[in-house]
Amino acid sequence: MAVLILIFFANCKKLIEVDAPVTNTNATVVYSTDALAAAVLTGIYTNLSTSNIPSGGLTSMSFFPGLSSDELTLYPGSTTSAYVGLYTNQLNSSTLGTMDFWIKTYPTIFVANSAIEGLSGATALTPAVKQQLMGEAMFARAFCYFYLVNLYGDVPLAIGTDYTANSLLSKTPKAKIYQQIIADLKDAETLLSTNYLKADVLTVTTERVRPTKWAAAALLSRVYLFKGAYDSAEAQSTQVINNSQLYSLTRLDSVFYKNSNEAIWQLQPVGTGTSSNTGEGRLFILPATGPNTSNYPVYLSNFMVNSFETGDLRKVKWTGSVTVSVSGMPTTYYYPYKYKIGAVNSPMSEYSMVLRLGEQFLIRAEARAQQGNLTGAEADLNAIRNRAGLANTTATAKSDLMNAILHERQVELFTEWGHRWLDLKRTNTVDAIMGTVTPQKGGSWNTNWQWYPLSLYELQHDPNLAQNTGYVN
Repeated sequence: MAVLILIFFANCKKLIEVDAPVTNTNATVVYSTDALAAAVLTGIYTNLSTSNIPSGGLTSMSFFPGLSSDELTLYPGSTTSAYVGLYTNQLNSSTLGTMDFWIKTYPTIFVANSAIEGLSGATALTPAVKQQLMGEAMFARAFCYFYLVNLYGDVPLAIGTDYTANSLLSKTPKAKIYQQIIADLKDAETLLSTNYLKADVLTVTTERVRPTKWAAAALLSRVYLFKGAYDSAEAQSTQVINNSQLYSLTRLDSVFYKNSNEAIWQLQPVGTGTSSNTGEGRLFILPATGPNTSNYPVYLSNFMVNSFETGDLRKVKWTGSVTVSVSGMPTTYYYPYKYKIGAVNSPMSEYSMVLRLGEQFLIRAEARAQQGNLTGAEADLNAIRNRAGLANTTATAKSDLMNAILHERQVELFTEWGHRWLDLKRTNTVDAIMGTVTPQKGGSWNTNWQWYPLSLYELQHDPNLAQNTGYVN
């Protein structure tokens, strides 16, 4: 890529527990000891955590696509151009600037590629460490490409570390990107440990912050669902759901605790003081004074608030509200409250949830419905509904059941990693929904805008890149 490959490895006592990650990418040095090699992959997770909401890193997937879709409302008067562009679906090649997902994600892919190459030639590592780290590198690369292809459409496929070659890559069709994602995840599923491991990549732990075989299976089930390979999606999700020794649907108020039984993979917040809590909590939890144009610029949209059925405990447990006077009139603002710790200095009790069991039940429900197993689909859907205090679904016909599952995804997975935005696109409902929603947000809708634009920097530095349709460079 034409991006500057700047690798920022930070130190974190609990997450790393080894020497500070290295920046020297000379394979003979980095892959000479288990600790140095492990630090490279640990650095990826550390970077994901430190580039938290709302910087534009991958963790901002819980924020930016929520603005683009019908989940969040931007507080009137907000002037941050990136927020306004995302919210009104009026982006251009310069709007996101340093918050651009592309320029935040390809450096991570470069590190993963470098690790794969370095590990392949490493001879001094403990075999179990080498195997686990190779699996983690492949998982990380697949994870990054999944979001790139779902945000931008066709993107360059860089699987090596030759900067000259990478800087001249053209776009690769989405189908081929997905082939690479699936291949990487299959390899990762074979290589990764079935146990959660500490940063030494040898010792079993209860901390769920390093990917495992189950994380690879969970992400692969999602990828298969997006590709319409429903039998494979069902098989992968079933692997995870059946591992009841590790995973179970927990109470609504404990889902997002660190190392909860529902967590398949989490990111541990990195830092001290107020930065030791999740970015989601710091951004979404409104103060008593309500939203504002600076630190608290968003709240739940009426579309989202009104999507909950009567009696849905997720509205009680996973949303909060504040009522303030606006022009002399009491106004209530609802906000995401899945994470309970906001911008306060408090002991760390929550980790940012990346993959969880609730999604796996909904993936399997949809995959089963698509294959005609309506009874099985209903059972999975009802598992999620019953936890939320709702009765079993009344949908029986396939079309009704599919609509019920997609609605359940909306109220179960809101403001988590862009699920709603990605669902609208993959189900071909984005034009119908956003054609109504976007004008109410002060913009106008064009089907091309379901894909984010490439940044001007990338276009200027790679002559083989073309801007996405519908945007002017």
